[in-house]
Amino acid sequence: MSDIAQEAWRKYLIQLQVHPLRTKAITAGCLAGCSDLIAQKISGVKRIQLRRLLLIMLYGFAYSGPFGHFLHKVMDIIFRGKKGSKTVAKKVLLEQMTSSPWNNFFFMMYYGLVVEVLAYSWVDKLPVHASAVPGFVSQFRRFVL
Repeated sequence: MSDIAQEAWRKYLIQLQVHPLRTKAITAGCLAGCSDLIAQKISGVKRIQLRRLLLIMLYGFAYSGPFGHFLHKVMDIIFRGKKGSKTVAKKVLLEQMTSSPWNNFFFMMYYGLVVEVLAYSWVDKLPVHASAVPGFVSQFRRFVL
């Protein structure tokens, strides 16, 4: 690793110890923004949708980072004094069974209600409208059930 990267990593770890919540919130916002930027590039958009990118970064900063921070604080309280691979497996299982479905639900609600409403003013101009939704739902039910 280069000296610059090592120094940046060292400073990041110091900030993580001194200001854990702030550092995790900023990191989550940056990672959410990077993932949306990559998703937009892969999808082939001509111009990056900056408003969408900033709204996704807001989600990471305001919800995802702090939620993860406090979730792991609660998990440390639940599993206080226990260490080892079985405890780690129990923590992962608890997280996957409780917070992961909630986070997926919350992100989909945020994306649908905030990002698509605020970032996509062009949706009404699409040739496919709400009349296509009942057909999609019936096909989805057949596929899933």
